[in-house]
Amino acid sequence: MADARQYFNLPSPFAMKRGGTLHGARLAYETWGTLDAAHDNAVLILTGLSPDAHAARNAGNQADGWWEAIVGPGKAIDTRRWFVICPNSLGSCKGSTGPASTNPATGEPYRLDFPELSLEDLGDAAFALARALGVERLAALVGCSMGGMAALGGLAHHPGFTRAHVSVCTAPRAQPFAIAIRSLQREAIRLDPNWNEGHYDDAHYPETGMNIARKLGVITYRSALEWRGRFGRIRLDPDERDAEPFGAEFQIESYLNAHARRFTRSFDPNCYLYLSRASDWFDLADYGSAPDPATAVRNALAKMKLERALVIGVETDILFPLQQQQQLAEDLRATGTATTFVGLDSPQGHDAFLVDTGRFGAAIGQFMAAL
Repeated sequence: MADARQYFNLPSPFAMKRGGTLHGARLAYETWGTLDAAHDNAVLILTGLSPDAHAARNAGNQADGWWEAIVGPGKAIDTRRWFVICPNSLGSCKGSTGPASTNPATGEPYRLDFPELSLEDLGDAAFALARALGVERLAALVGCSMGGMAALGGLAHHPGFTRAHVSVCTAPRAQPFAIAIRSLQREAIRLDPNWNEGHYDDAHYPETGMNIARKLGVITYRSALEWRGRFGRIRLDPDERDAEPFGAEFQIESYLNAHARRFTRSFDPNCYLYLSRASDWFDLADYGSAPDPATAVRNALAKMKLERALVIGVETDILFPLQQQQQLAEDLRATGTATTFVGLDSPQGHDAFLVDTGRFGAAIGQFMAAL
């Protein structure tokens, strides 16, 4: 299969928000469409925690991407009009530099020697990529889930870098429930003996910890409504059940097991830990110069100099509740940003933006067509 992945060498040293620097770091990215003569039709997409840069098929890779229904010719983000850039997040393991990458100072993987990672670092790195491609100001910045927080973090450091912002199932700060779930995911990985303070290999891999972490994530990415509709209390056939005591007995258990198995070896555990913690740390109120967090968030948004915004949330999202999306839209309007809010009743929870693409695409397409 052809590979459309390209690489951008970050400025070296690349300074991290919480201290430390990276030398020789890079971002993997893909592009669609053509940058116009005025260099003002660029759209930057920042992803959730686990996706790579392949958001949609392109000339270099005809495989479907993770947002195939949204990005492409004639689609919501129409690549006949827009020059679309999607990087793999700094700190990830899908081509960009992260804890699994080789530390040039030692010749060994960084592991826990990787500097403390913040979502602002992800935004800073992505903006550096856009500038290197000739973009001085984005037409639109699209942030999905964790990428939405990284987008806000980047704008806090680089006000005015985009004319419009599309905020998809995200928020200016994580709620206690989301922090608690991610804390349990990290604990599951760290308590696996094979994690070994980050020193694992293929033969001694924290598979059990990663399996549990992924199952916890999948449970929260969807909604109880969907689980009930898809699986109910359907039991596995006797020959499908686990032989060990207290093994999987219901279809929902088998589904979670299969989902975890597919993910566990495809994403580096240390990268997972770093990105998960960065999501908990992020708080836009840090940039608002006010003792009251709500006022601080609004002040921080005012500094971003946005002209237009679209905020999309889902009623069944328990990680980033719809109330957070509504408040974000209200705060953006209070700053003078022309803001559209869309609250969807999709049963698919937080992951709706990946699967309920018909309704998400309609909202995003209408917004992008008006830019």
